[in-house]
Amino acid sequence: MSAKTSGETILRRENIGFALILFINWAAEILHLPHLLYNDPAGFNWFRVLLRSAVIIGVWAWVYFTTRGLIRRLHHLEEFMLVCSWCRKVGHDGAWLTMEQYFGKNFDTQTSHGVCPECAQKARDRLAQQITDAGGKA
Repeated sequence: MSAKTSGETILRRENIGFALILFINWAAEILHLPHLLYNDPAGFNWFRVLLRSAVIIGVWAWVYFTTRGLIRRLHHLEEFMLVCSWCRKVGHDGAWLTMEQYFGKNFDTQTSHGVCPECAQKARDRLAQQITDAGGKA
């Protein structure tokens, strides 16, 4: 089951649960349960049933939109590539692959190595400093 399907299932179950609560709210009023259980005046009380329904719908809206936001955030976080901080291997399906293996396996992409301008400048600066330090010791 994909993550998107799982999120839709969670939201569907929430909707069914709240629909069931609304149904019970209306059924209780139609069957005069407040009168039978609590000795309330007999008859259908529109104000009570509509007020309860409004509260239930308000709670449903808050829960639904909060859950939907959390599921979207979770899916967003699941899209991140897991990379080891030390060796730069990529975590994929329980295995740790080198970058070259990962891109070759998952994207059918050949990789090559290069040096970005920042790293090249840092390497030149280090080399110049080493030459300067070695020249001063001679």
